[in-house]
Amino acid sequence: MISLPLVYTILALIAYTTAFWYLFMSLMSKREPNHWFLGLILALGLILHAGVLSQDMLTPMGINYDVFNLMSFTSGLMLVLSLIFSTFRPTLALNLIGIPVAAMGLILGFVFSQPNQFMEQHSLGLDLHIILSLSAYAVLLMATIHSILMWFQNQELKKKQKSRFWVNLLPSFQAMESLLFDLLRTGFVLLTVALLFGFFTIDDFFGQHLAHKTAFSIISWFIYGALLLGHAKFGWRGEKAIRFTLIGFILLAIGFIGSKFVLEMILHR
Repeated sequence: MISLPLVYTILALIAYTTAFWYLFMSLMSKREPNHWFLGLILALGLILHAGVLSQDMLTPMGINYDVFNLMSFTSGLMLVLSLIFSTFRPTLALNLIGIPVAAMGLILGFVFSQPNQFMEQHSLGLDLHIILSLSAYAVLLMATIHSILMWFQNQELKKKQKSRFWVNLLPSFQAMESLLFDLLRTGFVLLTVALLFGFFTIDDFFGQHLAHKTAFSIISWFIYGALLLGHAKFGWRGEKAIRFTLIGFILLAIGFIGSKFVLEMILHR
């Protein structure tokens, strides 16, 4: 018998695929895509994506924090944020990355999620801390992908190549850089609030295997904070901003995804 989450997953993937090809063909033919049509199709895909997540994550025992559910949640949130930012920045083309990332996260969550990953200690404050942490992670992951695209774009501009794939496909480097710092500011605020919630809601950092996550998150917070301060005071930008963004996220990913993957998939805790 076909389950409702499977139907939602298939329909969401159809919506994502339709939106991707419509946007891709519009950009390749130098036509301005219909923003309302694109937004409607992606909104439908995201609603269906949320329907699958609600079946997997929201249970009578609490929220299921399986690592693949978290990947699905994060990828969907990234696409939501990508759409929001593209409404006031000329960065609609970046949804060509956000759409397949959301589709892949949806597939991983549906296929591989485990039904029994619940926390022993459960509270509203702890749930808020986790949701805020995931939101910060999604925004900063977007900033990291964005910085990698900027690096490719910058290399083409420096070398003055005749064939400029990234320069032609992406918005101007100035627009990309403005969006990068929009993402970094948003992610930094979310990470700050998430850390504050964590300090007030988590009782035993060592017993709950959270000491290493917290340490890596705090180091990453300092790196992002230093970059934003350097940008505001000294005009840091370009390759320096790209390097700081990459280093900050690598540390955050080691603390968050790396440790969770080891605990669940290898140590089975």
